[in-house]
Amino acid sequence: MLDEAVQKARVLVEALNWIRRFRGKYVVIKLGGSTLEDQDAIKRFLTDVIFMETVGMHPVIVHGGGKAINKAVEAAGIVPRWVQGRRYTDPETLEIATNVLAQDICGSLVAEIERQGASAMGLHFGTENALIAEKLVLKDETGNPIDLGAVGYVSRVDCELIKQKCRQGLIPVIPSVGLDEQGNRLNINADTAAAAVARDLEVEKLVFLSDVSGIYLNPDDPSTLQSHLDIRRVRDLISDGTISSGMIPKVEAALEALEVGVHKIHIVDGRQPHSVLLEVYSNTGIGTEIVH
Repeated sequence: MLDEAVQKARVLVEALNWIRRFRGKYVVIKLGGSTLEDQDAIKRFLTDVIFMETVGMHPVIVHGGGKAINKAVEAAGIVPRWVQGRRYTDPETLEIATNVLAQDICGSLVAEIERQGASAMGLHFGTENALIAEKLVLKDETGNPIDLGAVGYVSRVDCELIKQKCRQGLIPVIPSVGLDEQGNRLNINADTAAAAVARDLEVEKLVFLSDVSGIYLNPDDPSTLQSHLDIRRVRDLISDGTISSGMIPKVEAALEALEVGVHKIHIVDGRQPHSVLLEVYSNTGIGTEIVH
């Protein structure tokens, strides 16, 4: 029993330096993927977030919900349409997607935080909106515009609103839905939304909770996990195909955030218990850290 108590004390002492260093700093955590499907993982993750807020950091959660949206759209009998890897969002799909994000997922995250004894608030079109968006227009190989429907990108973040909620002791929870200047809803990629919030808040850290433990040189060899990378090395890994498929949008969003002032990006496995705390408050970390 004494040995166990001493070990706990050592952990606290190790964390002390990081707690002091990050006190008063903002951190954006992007939640999505399979983590959202695992209720136990969500509870553990939110416990970590509450810990961060309790010791003086300002965590801000940005979340997506692609799998839940797919299920709701399918249940409504809508056949999904994809354009260049993005969901085409017609008015009916938009209504379903934004309600799933803002009401179902965001609402459940806020409720769980409050169940665990902390305070939180969802920031979206139904409460107070934090993401100001513009319609996203892509171009095909010939330069002609591609219509994606009601799909947008974050043009501006209401940072004062987010900071105000943090000062009030609330944990902001932001779904990946924005409003344009006319008040119309736009569906936004959650990785790029998180990067935009991190950029405009000038955060200390941006953490992506992923379905994998970070970036591997060989996905089949756990020993090739890269704990520390810089921008140039990451771009090389994209060019040679080491970083591929679903990891590319996440990494591209991370690089964009680094280019405009975010200090560090972390990619960690959201299914691992206390992965966020281990990455932020320990000397070793367990995922991949990307720096400028």
